[in-house]
Amino acid sequence: MRRAVPLVLAGALLAGSLPAFGQAKAPVPGKAAAPAAAAAAPSSLACGSLKAESSRSGATTRWTITGPTDRTTETGTLRSGPRFDCLEGAVLTVEVTSTAGHSLFTGYFPDGTSITYGRQQIDRRGGRTVLPVQARARIPEAYRAAFDYHCRLDMPADPIPAAARAVCLF
Repeated sequence: MRRAVPLVLAGALLAGSLPAFGQAKAPVPGKAAAPAAAAAAPSSLACGSLKAESSRSGATTRWTITGPTDRTTETGTLRSGPRFDCLEGAVLTVEVTSTAGHSLFTGYFPDGTSITYGRQQIDRRGGRTVLPVQARARIPEAYRAAFDYHCRLDMPADPIPAAARAVCLF
């Protein structure tokens, strides 16, 4: 009988503080109401002939990249991002980090090509994006100056030619 008294007392205290199923909780005077759980406003960025848009619905984020010839839409559960940036008024970059902690950097170019690297291979110095020097050959020549390059990613499957080392910052 001693255990029943605290349970009955706790039940009586909680009964007045919780709304019944299907009823809204009464507002507390002087306290601001919590914002509705609505989708966040979409964000967008226009970059030359490229356009990026993102929206969030619950835990899911959707982002779309539209270019002169195609449209790419991706969906994921993200820890952060997508973060859009425009380089040289023509190169659209997108950075995302999944809830598992995997980060990706993708650069989209007006001619329809793109490059993607893991975020651990990308650096930022002096407001500039620093890519592995191997990326330079994969970037359209007109946009290579939008990036700086590093020589940290020397791998047997993708070696750095001696002539390419001249453009490396480090």
